[in-house]
Amino acid sequence: MGKGGMSAPENQDGGEENMAAWLVGLNTLRIQPFKLPPLGPHDVRVRMKAVGICGSDVHFLKTLQLAHFVVKEPMVIGHECAGVIEEIGGEVKTLVPGDRVALEPGISCWRCDHCRGGRYNMCPEMKFFATPPVHGSLANQVVHPANLCFKLPDNVSLEEGAMCEPLSVGVYACRRAGVGPGTRVLVMGAGPIGLVAMLAARAFGASRVVIVDVDDYRLSVAKQLGADETVKVSTNMQDVSVEVEQIRKAMGAEIDVSLDCAGFNKTMSTALGATRAGGKVGLVGLGHKEMTLPLSPAAAREVDIIGIFRYTNTWPLCLEFISSGKIDVKPLITHRFGFSEQEVKEAFETSAHGGTAIKVMFNL
Repeated sequence: MGKGGMSAPENQDGGEENMAAWLVGLNTLRIQPFKLPPLGPHDVRVRMKAVGICGSDVHFLKTLQLAHFVVKEPMVIGHECAGVIEEIGGEVKTLVPGDRVALEPGISCWRCDHCRGGRYNMCPEMKFFATPPVHGSLANQVVHPANLCFKLPDNVSLEEGAMCEPLSVGVYACRRAGVGPGTRVLVMGAGPIGLVAMLAARAFGASRVVIVDVDDYRLSVAKQLGADETVKVSTNMQDVSVEVEQIRKAMGAEIDVSLDCAGFNKTMSTALGATRAGGKVGLVGLGHKEMTLPLSPAAAREVDIIGIFRYTNTWPLCLEFISSGKIDVKPLITHRFGFSEQEVKEAFETSAHGGTAIKVMFNL
């Protein structure tokens, strides 16, 4: 178990009872007590103020599993979060009570070859908020390592701080794919991750960004947020070749980098077909566990396929992008809820149903 805590009926330190949103069964959420572990010398205790709902949270609620992660016992949900420091460990020198912080949700071991090589997102011992069996952060308070809590600039709100987590996926994808000034970028999928990937690509200097989706509303949001062009596509594999030509026409030039933020057979096939010879395709979304793809034609054109999993060392840059105004994440927050049990249930249903919901946020 990570730093988060454990289920317990008693109050902590005789004070107020810490409560959290527990996933206790299929489609079942409960607000229940959540006892925190002792504060270590390098830890901080944070009062949560803003927590967003991620697609993975909804997936766990609806199926109790995601990829090879399976919810086998009650688990506190949530990992996109920001809050206020209430207490610090004896060795913490960089934060003080009252500081507003955004939390990076994954605690790696810092000892394995992946961690030592700088790719700590690959750590086999990673303890990540709301990834079984580790508890999440949709709670009044959590305990977390101080080095994974990033102080917010004065002009960055707590909600924007919580948005650093999804934004980190887009930032890391752009880093991995080598997006820079003049890069022409295709984004497959205009959901929350596709939209932050688009915003990140623009902040990295992409000269032109085209975004693709099946939903008119999400494409309209993408256009409002700065997409140069949008292309509506179908879910029919037979339409790939026609849609590749439509996408190339919308770009008006060769596509250097495609970021597949959906991760389905069709989206990945489209990305491989649309990307120029010698270009790169980043697989960000994980919609299908297995895919059948046209790899031989892509290989003949030396199109590189890049796997993208979570992120590394992205919070400082995310906060710089938000603070400087290069990225505005506020329009992505479409719905807000409080922290009663009824509101938690309504918030997750709102997120699950999609429609006009992009990012659903809790204000605690």
